[in-house]
Amino acid sequence: PLPQSGILPSGARLAGPQWRMRGLEVELALRVGRDFDPGTQLPDEAELRTVFDAILPAIEVVETRLGHPPCGNPWAGMADLQSHGALVTGQPQPLPPQLSLRTVEASLVIDGQPITRTTGGNPADLWPMLGWLAQHCAQRGQPWRRGQIITTGSCTGLQLARGGLLVEAALEGVGAVSLQFAS
Repeated sequence: PLPQSGILPSGARLAGPQWRMRGLEVELALRVGRDFDPGTQLPDEAELRTVFDAILPAIEVVETRLGHPPCGNPWAGMADLQSHGALVTGQPQPLPPQLSLRTVEASLVIDGQPITRTTGGNPADLWPMLGWLAQHCAQRGQPWRRGQIITTGSCTGLQLARGGLLVEAALEGVGAVSLQFAS
């Protein structure tokens, strides 16, 4: 689970010494529209579509609280939230009839310069992955709650930015999201 304080709206300005790595991953996110506990059954796509009420474009800011990344200690990595710094989300959109990470077109522009554009940059099989995650969370006493944001992993791979730059990302058919690092 990500800390609520690190989920920010599009246009966020990130300032301070904690933003030193400035890693960026463009991601597809889904918003949980109702409380959901799958019990012992693995939910399928049809059931999961009734759980989510929106999709959102997102930028995960990859950051570390550790001295010198990368860290070879997996326990330290877990304590560092797997290098999660923030999640910046764009406007929610209705779930489309077809949704596959393998066909999502994602782009990242930093300070007006195109950095990457991918199609299917995340090879995960979306609905089975979400079904597994719903069951995994519920079995650990953390079933999904209305309003939670579920991210699906990077569609662009990790990219890095310098301070003082405007970062803009887009997912075709989903929307755009931006942030700025203070210099």
